[in-house]
Amino acid sequence: MSLEHALAAAWRRLFAPRMVYGWRAADGRWLAHTRVSTHTAIGPREQLVIGDHVYIGHHNLIDASGGLEIGEGCQITSHVVVLSHSTHDALRIGGRAYWGHPQPPGLRRAATVIGPYVFVGPHSVIGPGARLGRGVLVRAGSLVDGEVPDFAVVEGRPARVVGDTRERDHALLAAHPQMRAHYEAWAGPADPP
Repeated sequence: MSLEHALAAAWRRLFAPRMVYGWRAADGRWLAHTRVSTHTAIGPREQLVIGDHVYIGHHNLIDASGGLEIGEGCQITSHVVVLSHSTHDALRIGGRAYWGHPQPPGLRRAATVIGPYVFVGPHSVIGPGARLGRGVLVRAGSLVDGEVPDFAVVEGRPARVVGDTRERDHALLAAHPQMRAHYEAWAGPADPP
């Protein structure tokens, strides 16, 4: 192996995205099954309430400054933005006066909630104040704002409901009945809608 290839391989080993297994929640709980990429920005941690069995992949921005709850078993894939505040109106309105203003007009800060066992596809944006129910599937490239009901499949910009995850779940549970009790522990009865 040439020196150039050896250096490139060493660089990748040191600086490539990696998954970190385990997470210390702000309240001190150790979440042994939560996995977070080294290449995802999360903060501030003290405003984040997170469950165990969560997966947060590479190259995401997870903004908890206005309060953020991520439920157990959530999967946030890659290149996802989850927001709990927005400054775009405040910057446009305030211009140069925005910087240093104690409470800029147009600043929006709203707690965002992502329920348990939600899947957020790549290149999606979850807006400040959004509330995603349990078992929601957000398809790739979606812009989610407002309230999303339990088990909804959403897609688009803005996201709209296009299906129900329980239809898919029903078929999987029929093929794997040994999983029914695990599913029903968080989702309730497994009957389709």
